Amino acid sequence: MGVRRSFKFLLRPTSKQAAALTQCLEDHRELYNAALEHRRTAYRQAGVTVRYGEQSAELKHIRADDPDGQGRWSFSSQQATLRRLDKAFRAFFDRVKAGRMPGFPRFKGARPAGAARRGSVAAAATTGVSTSATEQPLARNHGAGLPWGAC
Repeated sequence: MGVRRSFKFLLRPTSKQAAALTQCLEDHRELYNAALEHRRTAYRQAGVTVRYGEQSAELKHIRADDPDGQGRWSFSSQQATLRRLDKAFRAFFDRVKAGRMPGFPRFKGARPAGAARRGSVAAAATTGVSTSATEQPLARNHGAGLPWGAC
């Protein structure tokens, strides 16, 4: 097994890029919360367990229905957001199985204005959003809510 290396980069986005990164973080937060609500509702109403594969397959349709919202971000970064939720559920059920305090996955709240900017830059580094000064600024606006299928 090889050694994993980690690098930190200082990003200095323009004000337009910082706004776009903030919006990216907000849209990914909304995706996470909508996916969590979808899983909770499906289980409560129909006793159905929704997994990553099903939600990832629905992501294609969500992006097509909302091109100016969720459709403008990287598909792989959105899949990573859904995988993060799936990982939280797996950890929850592993803790239940082990008899430890489970801690059900929680909804992500909006961050205060000062924290959102810093978090946005960190999120952009992990989601693949480019902040190069030589590239065109990322002008983004938030679209409609997510149409997760109701059970």
